[in-house]
Amino acid sequence: MSDFHQEKHTFTMKNSFILSLDQGTTSSRAILFNRNGMPVAVARKEFTQIFPHPGWVEHDPEEIWSTQAGVAIEVLTRAGVESTDIAAIGITNQRETTVVWNRETGKPVCNAIVWQDRRTAEYCDRLREDGLVSTITPKTGLIIDAYFSATKIKWILDNVQGAREMAGKGKLAFGTVDSWLLWNLTGGRLHVTDVSNASRTMLFNIHTLRWDPELLRLFDIPESILPEVRSSSEIYGLTSGTFTSQIPVAGIAGDQQAALFGQMCVEKGMVKNTYGTGCFMMMNTGNRPTESKNKLLATVAWKLGGETVYALEGSIFIGGAVVQWLRDGLGIIRQSSDVEELASQAQSRDGVYFVPAFAGLGAPHWNQHARGTITGLTRGATAAHIARAALDSIAYQTLDVLLAMEKDSGLDISELRVDGGATANGSLMQFQADLLNADVVRPGITETTALGAAFLAGLATGFWSGVEEVKRQWHVDRIFTPRMKPEERESLVRGWQRAVRAASTWADDPEK
Repeated sequence: MSDFHQEKHTFTMKNSFILSLDQGTTSSRAILFNRNGMPVAVARKEFTQIFPHPGWVEHDPEEIWSTQAGVAIEVLTRAGVESTDIAAIGITNQRETTVVWNRETGKPVCNAIVWQDRRTAEYCDRLREDGLVSTITPKTGLIIDAYFSATKIKWILDNVQGAREMAGKGKLAFGTVDSWLLWNLTGGRLHVTDVSNASRTMLFNIHTLRWDPELLRLFDIPESILPEVRSSSEIYGLTSGTFTSQIPVAGIAGDQQAALFGQMCVEKGMVKNTYGTGCFMMMNTGNRPTESKNKLLATVAWKLGGETVYALEGSIFIGGAVVQWLRDGLGIIRQSSDVEELASQAQSRDGVYFVPAFAGLGAPHWNQHARGTITGLTRGATAAHIARAALDSIAYQTLDVLLAMEKDSGLDISELRVDGGATANGSLMQFQADLLNADVVRPGITETTALGAAFLAGLATGFWSGVEEVKRQWHVDRIFTPRMKPEERESLVRGWQRAVRAASTWADDPEK
């Protein structure tokens, strides 16, 4: 214990910054934060999205690592600081994305299977048909869906040549992206994850906070492949090789849990929504999980100082990714930032709705076979109408989740804290407030995912004295208050619900 405090004292006295590694679905970023919780430098690099078959989404794990290591070095250069100036590193990551690698060589056995990937959807259907919801959901808090890691691991072991045999000999390691980064940061010394990421695998019992033997047998996954599960804020180990000096890695949280912490939603009942590639709404439910009756997920938010905090979550698979599709798939904008201007050219919505179910529908519908649908098109519809409907879809999907969350919690949600790239779009945030009939609060620092990871790392190393100190660093930039008439809101929502039914109906097999 005395060694830990000595180590803690050394880090606190010497170092001035926390380095946050924010490994997302489309880019790797590094952000340097000072003692006031302010970002002083940012570096970002996109990496390749791989689509081998319809519904399949993959990443190259080595490209994830190389881009993340690259921006980590770049951000120090941009800020003009040395690695000795860094008190600690915090990691936050795209969740559920599954990496399996060879323990001896450190090389992945195949591409990472991304959270959006639907290749195991039919297997998930069979699990439900076999009555396994009552086994899996109470233990994990999760819906049976291809979204989570367990079925992805099983697919790799069953389909990559030699993988199951190697796993049986203890030669393979599975990790979500946080584990893969930590393995590489520490030169292969640590195979560790935190409780927030473990709770997204569909293998982790959120009540016992352990890998569940019954679930491992069910999915035919050997325990030897799994990382050690630790808290979200502690010194896991020191870096080796990436930087010119050793830096403690001291905070890990999945991106949405990190955003909940970065938004300082540390009291029961507080809610945030992150607008990223997907959209993710989370409510702090305190020290025990809340069983959802409305198809939301119960998940571990974080474990800090021996205390485990839980959350309810609604996952929207396609948020900002719909704008990327307008750019890359449809080609109606040249860059993502052009979407607001194009959408504003549509003077009215003209009954056009866009349900972006490219990867199925998430909460609260959970229809993994639904596909993207645009309804209400007439000869008068233009690219501007489609752009406006695409942006609106982000707000409508958020409304669906908020209503489910109110039912589960028994609370009327009057304030939603928001973060992520799309929050810069003032017209979207205003429409969100109008639809929810609640205040939408945008903080001064919208980089709350990276900030949450920084806070967790800083708290573990004594960089910040405690939660009360970091609470004081959160402040409001703008509050969007609802101003839409109730009858207009109700009409718009009815149209959206019709559009969702259309997307779901398309997914139905006419032969069934």
